[in-house]
Amino acid sequence: MPWFDLPLEDLREYRTAAVEPAGLDGWWSARLAGARAAARPAALTRYRPDIYGPMAVYDVEFSGAGGDRIRGWYLRPPDAGDEPLPAVVRYIGYGGGRGLPADHALLPAAGFAVFVMDTRGQGGLWTVGATGDAGPGPEYSTVMTRGIASPESYYYTRLYTDAVLAAETVAGLAGVDETRIAVSGGSQGGGLALATAALLGDAVAVCHADIPFLCDIGRAVTLTAAMPYAEIAEFLAQHVDLVPVALDTLRYIDCALLARRITADCLFSVGLMDDTCPPSTVFAAYNEVTSPKDIAVSPFGVHEVPSAHLERQLGHLRGRLGA
Repeated sequence: MPWFDLPLEDLREYRTAAVEPAGLDGWWSARLAGARAAARPAALTRYRPDIYGPMAVYDVEFSGAGGDRIRGWYLRPPDAGDEPLPAVVRYIGYGGGRGLPADHALLPAAGFAVFVMDTRGQGGLWTVGATGDAGPGPEYSTVMTRGIASPESYYYTRLYTDAVLAAETVAGLAGVDETRIAVSGGSQGGGLALATAALLGDAVAVCHADIPFLCDIGRAVTLTAAMPYAEIAEFLAQHVDLVPVALDTLRYIDCALLARRITADCLFSVGLMDDTCPPSTVFAAYNEVTSPKDIAVSPFGVHEVPSAHLERQLGHLRGRLGA
């Protein structure tokens, strides 16, 4: 994919043209308050010590949007005991689920507790999931237009709420230092990390957003023909009567607008040849962050994270959170 978006010097100055909905903070506060009121305590069950040995792994259920039970994995470093540790909340890219604990062993090996949130109604494309949305279990994901006729019914309103309550659940676990919480993910997971950092403010210390999705969405759906943004464009090409309300709904979950609220120390990554999450949409969120931040720019990067960036992230976590 050739360079198709703005030049890098323009990307560093680019600002979204999206207008923030009036009363956005109060609207999100009401959504989160309703979910917290419906929540039940998290349930943790030790998972396969015969396989994972000294690395404690737990199968988790916690309450998300509407009190719905959401699954996850919680992993602790080998032989960590009950020591209060920094914890990283991981969110998954579009179409994927929580996978298997073995997929997430790097951070515990480096001394961090990690909580992996399953993604409701996904987990049928490239990693397995266990949490339903429209039905009782995982699905092949085409969720971009689910409930898009209003922000209250929109799928991503529920998913953002799940993500916030996941981080709050982690902060309340025994053996977690609630002052050292990080959120992290790539693509859709990067968008969820940004949204959680924005909606929880000072409760999140570090935010890692790799090639984040769900940023400057109005621009994205007119700039790229790649999925999953193309789900919206194809839907609105037929449902022309829904164009105004759908674009209005998307403003409520646009991370380029929510990012203004982030206080965490942020590390982004972007590929200048990424046509799934175009670079201008990533910079639209990055340029709104006023807290300490940095961005790793891959001039020839597409929609993936260079392996060398993992070491940069580990160093960033250790420098900000210790372990």
